[in-house]
Amino acid sequence: AAVAELQPFLEVTRSALRRSLDVNFGAVLHVSQIVARQMIAQGLPGAIVNVSSQASKRALRDHAVYCSTKSALDMLSKVMAMELGPHKIRVNTVNPTVVMTDMGRINWSDPQKSAAMINRIPLGKFAEVDDVVNSILFLLSDKSAMTTGSSLMIDGGFLVS
Repeated sequence: AAVAELQPFLEVTRSALRRSLDVNFGAVLHVSQIVARQMIAQGLPGAIVNVSSQASKRALRDHAVYCSTKSALDMLSKVMAMELGPHKIRVNTVNPTVVMTDMGRINWSDPQKSAAMINRIPLGKFAEVDDVVNSILFLLSDKSAMTTGSSLMIDGGFLVS
């Protein structure tokens, strides 16, 4: 779950900040605590993958709160990786670009709106749900057994442009 209440920096409201912090950061922190405590209690090694965003790595106009909460989530995941590593629990994030979910299609179907973003993505398209799911499955699998505290960009090259 995530919320993106887009407001210019000078117009950010307390309610938008609180809601975004609660959903984009607080919910992940609390659910991860529940999951990690159960894994530790049962002596289970494993992995946790948090869903962040490319917006955690690049400033976007009117996204002050969203970018900040996703950056906080990236750092939370690094701290979790450090503290849960001794329990054999790996923690990583996936950081997708716009994903063509139902909401993504509604918000980004207008070619005039999407053109500026797509033109900055070297692969020339937004992510599909399977692109994100497959990356999460990789990070949950033993094929990434030495990967923890990392952010996997699923952005079609957005951050290199």
